[in-house]
Amino acid sequence: MKIPKEIRTYCSRCKTHTVHSVTIYKKGKERRSSAGARHHERDKKGYGGQKFPELVRTAKTTKKVTLKLKCKQCNFIHHREGVRLRKAEIVER
Repeated sequence: MKIPKEIRTYCSRCKTHTVHSVTIYKKGKERRSSAGARHHERDKKGYGGQKFPELVRTAKTTKKVTLKLKCKQCNFIHHREGVRLRKAEIVER
């Protein structure tokens, strides 16, 4: 699906519709020293195995793309959950 590089939508900080630049949100690198990672490592240690079932086979062939919208006037960034897509492409309009 082709997504425009700029869209005009509501900005909650400006309280009006403004032009926003659109990018695709990407998750950052997870920290090994975070509290959740440490708790999970402790639960996995020793007998008893995995805390959650390990994913063997993925059922879904697509992912939901999260769009990152940045207001051109106040630079406020908010996310918009997209639809399920095989491929998302940002294009100039």
